[in-house]
Amino acid sequence: MTTVRPAQSRLRAVPPGPADRQGPHGRRHSENLSGYAFLSPWLLGLFAITAIPMLLSLYLSFTDYDVLTPLSEASWVGWANYERMFTGDPSYWHAVRVTLTFALVAVPLKLAAALGVALLLNRAIRGIGLFRGLFYLPSLLGGSVALAIVWVNMFNRDGAFNSFLGLFGVEGAPWVNDPDWALQTLILLAVWQFGAPMVIFLAGLKQVPVELYEAASVDGAGAWRQFRNVTLPMLSPVIFFNLVLETINGFQGFTSAFVLSNGTGGPVDSTLMYTLDLYIKGFVELDMGYASAMAWVFLLAIGLITVVLFRTGRFWVHYSDGEDR
Repeated sequence: MTTVRPAQSRLRAVPPGPADRQGPHGRRHSENLSGYAFLSPWLLGLFAITAIPMLLSLYLSFTDYDVLTPLSEASWVGWANYERMFTGDPSYWHAVRVTLTFALVAVPLKLAAALGVALLLNRAIRGIGLFRGLFYLPSLLGGSVALAIVWVNMFNRDGAFNSFLGLFGVEGAPWVNDPDWALQTLILLAVWQFGAPMVIFLAGLKQVPVELYEAASVDGAGAWRQFRNVTLPMLSPVIFFNLVLETINGFQGFTSAFVLSNGTGGPVDSTLMYTLDLYIKGFVELDMGYASAMAWVFLLAIGLITVVLFRTGRFWVHYSDGEDR
């Protein structure tokens, strides 16, 4: 009698790897190592380009250092740079006033222009994508030197803006060379680049439920009441987001002021922004210790302003889930 034996499977079990033999903890450890390996370029850049230079600048803010001498020869002066900043440097407070004026005027105007254009472009009409692209185009150039040079040439004595005014018999002024108007031209340049917040406002407007407008219309609300009672509350998180970003960008303005004044903050220090004054102190006058102290005060000031915005935002920012944050 022949015995029938079951066919043996040709598949062989794969021997467990090192991580499998160590159990779930070993697999988790292996995954963590892989994650850190992929993150290593970013971590290297964080420490080499950001963290270490920041800590070094914090040390330099308590020293007298002129960049040209070895770092080991920097002399410790304690709080002298900070005392000089608040009590013995008139140009510092002038730069603070110029920067505050620029930010407090440019940021609200830029956000208002961005929201107004976003409302106009939030329509389903033919060719609306082309108009959106054209309005966003200036923001693609960002704070480039080329754009600042073009802007200066437009608003000088023989520029395109004065030529346009001449068509109506109006005599122009040397806008960029006039201390009373130089900062205003920088504000106008900042407002003109409203493309980035405009796109964010457009995205927010697309999320407002149409039913809310229909209900408001049934209740007899006109366009203004719908904007005030429906659009603004529903758009408040987007407004807050743009406000925080543009406020930080407004205080960090540098390129346009540098190009307009040839790196001096002129005419008559009318465009001496905080970051430009910091650059002059550190890289023109070679007082890097004092410039480092200015940088750290600037960092703390922007952080404080951001905290204030977040604290006050809870009173006027409303979310769709009905909870304020």
